[in-house]
Amino acid sequence: MRVEIWSDIACPWCYVGKARFEKALRDFPYRDDVEVVHRSFELDPGRAKGDVQPVITMLTKKYGMSAAQAEAGEDNLGAQAAAEGLDYRTRGRDHGSTFDMHRLLHFAKEQGRQEQLLDLLYRANFAEERSVFDDDERLVELAVAAGLEAAAVRAVLADAEAYADDVRADEREAVQLGASGVPFFVLDRKYGVYGAQPAEVFAQALTQAYGERPPLEIVDGGESADACGPDGCAVPQR
Repeated sequence: MRVEIWSDIACPWCYVGKARFEKALRDFPYRDDVEVVHRSFELDPGRAKGDVQPVITMLTKKYGMSAAQAEAGEDNLGAQAAAEGLDYRTRGRDHGSTFDMHRLLHFAKEQGRQEQLLDLLYRANFAEERSVFDDDERLVELAVAAGLEAAAVRAVLADAEAYADDVRADEREAVQLGASGVPFFVLDRKYGVYGAQPAEVFAQALTQAYGERPPLEIVDGGESADACGPDGCAVPQR
């Protein structure tokens, strides 16, 4: 069974939702049969790379809330993250374009290191003091920590078109599937789960989607065919 997760590194509920989903997956009896695929979704796709501002300022301008309301929201998110065992800085974080991070995640996927890089990006953005938005070398350091080669990472960052089509394709597909925000979880292209739901909801969705998979239909050509089994391999007789 395949679970696809659309998310953005700038999305705090994606950070929390990933932890809740993974909690459900750890307890799922058929977890070894589940393939998890991470896909790109930018919450702020029109933001220029150099346009970086404090999170509180972004929230007040984008949603028309007061600074006190924005700070209260961050405090609530901090508490939700802590409940999942996640560190979360409720003050002093900034916000910017995540496009380059998504491009790097597609590169990391090719190298089999996507999950490692995603976790490092989340932690760096939400729990660590140094910004992930204003310095490419910060992204290089994180990518290297995820097991990628520094020169290759710098080459991807230097080429604005590298993996850009992959990011855009993910975003178009999300819209086609009906996603208007993230996190968005799609199970076997049959069920969608929106938001950072409790682990119990993810567990129920996994159980339901896994139980409704169609049984494998065997195509029989009417004649026995050579094959290998527990007792060995059939050897054609001359």
